[in-house]
Amino acid sequence: MTDLKPIQIVAELDKYIIGQHHAKRSVAIALRNRWRRRHVDPELRDEIAPKNIILIGPTGVGKTEIARRLARLTDSPFFKVEASKFTEVGYVGRDVESMVRDLLELTINQLKIREQEAVQEKAHEQARERVLDMLLPEAGGNRQVQERQSSGVSVDFESGSTQQAASSSNTREKLRRMLKDGKLDHRPVEIEIQDKSTPMVEILSNSGMEEMGINFKDMLGGLMPRGASRKRRTTVAEAVEILAQEEAQSLVDMDKVVHDAIEKVEQSGIIFLDEIDKITGKEGGQGPDVSREGVQRDLLPIVEGSTVNTKHGPVKTDHILFMASGAFHTVKPSDLIPELQGRFPIRVELDSLGKDDFVRILTEPKNALLLQYIALLRTEGIDISFADEAVADIAGFAESVNNETENIGARRLHTLMEHLLADILFDAPDMTDKKIVIDRPFVDEKLRDVRQDQDLSRYIL
Repeated sequence: MTDLKPIQIVAELDKYIIGQHHAKRSVAIALRNRWRRRHVDPELRDEIAPKNIILIGPTGVGKTEIARRLARLTDSPFFKVEASKFTEVGYVGRDVESMVRDLLELTINQLKIREQEAVQEKAHEQARERVLDMLLPEAGGNRQVQERQSSGVSVDFESGSTQQAASSSNTREKLRRMLKDGKLDHRPVEIEIQDKSTPMVEILSNSGMEEMGINFKDMLGGLMPRGASRKRRTTVAEAVEILAQEEAQSLVDMDKVVHDAIEKVEQSGIIFLDEIDKITGKEGGQGPDVSREGVQRDLLPIVEGSTVNTKHGPVKTDHILFMASGAFHTVKPSDLIPELQGRFPIRVELDSLGKDDFVRILTEPKNALLLQYIALLRTEGIDISFADEAVADIAGFAESVNNETENIGARRLHTLMEHLLADILFDAPDMTDKKIVIDRPFVDEKLRDVRQDQDLSRYIL
């Protein structure tokens, strides 16, 4: 998926996001440029900076969804952060660089899970052997003897010991087959597991301690008690799963995971800065505007390309793709400080959504809202369908409410659908009529009061 052409990227985004063709084209070009950069001569490769993007448009038109789907499409590390939280009064202990650290932590966890899934077969095999050791404690030493014999080490046995070892080996093999066949799943067994509960120490400061290269967990590791093992009584089947997770963690090479995660973040990471208009203040402002400009100046070196210290090592941000978004109702992108403006060369204005767009959003995407409700009610044995005129009526009402009140885009459809189907969703388990058709009279009846009373519309929708 990382080698998709721009037209293919747009086609994939079209499966989930309606309209916004210009925005899709822009992000597709930015993504394809990453592929092109990887095929440029090495001496020029590091000189090519990503073309960061500002998505401009009201809430609910698909800005965040475009960025999130893009990251999933290419398996890129993705992190979304609200820029406004860096200006919150009393916001302590975090800084602008924390978004890079959070992106790295997220990527490490994802890669760790994948590595654990890759070694699940071996982990389960080792877990089963540990369970067999518990079921046959006297055979634990014999397994080591067998391993020594198979490695060519000479071992002397008395005749009786040899026979006992052979008998134990046969018993172990028999139990191993029964364990694989699930015949021992419900047998009780007592296992020892690591107690990972450790004292929590939270340190608050205006600048992250990671900036200073200090990892308190490692520094205080010798002073804090290690996670002691504790006994737990459970079934054989559950014991195998618990021990398999322990074995999987021990089989994963965390040094390699961290190295791969840092490389992945540096080369294909995407950071989505939402509400960037909230930190945009006009020049010469006082009060909050000063704080907002300060956040912009903190963002500048990271977007330009700098090295952020993390507890896993330094991370370069030179080739991380930054996508910003904002409604820009009261300010303009040109109100950003000039240096930051220059780091977001691509500006795309997203269109407001109307009735036709809402109809398509309700019916066309792979995760269309109507399909979600149909699937939910199918779990209760209810077959619900929507007439075309009813869908058009819902879309038209969503448009009118958006025009008369705050425009929240496609999110208005979620509110409308919940209000429309509230009775059916509540009564579904006890309904005798298992086939329901949502037509125009049904929509008119459910939304009549809300249509007629604008104050009620503002309150409910």
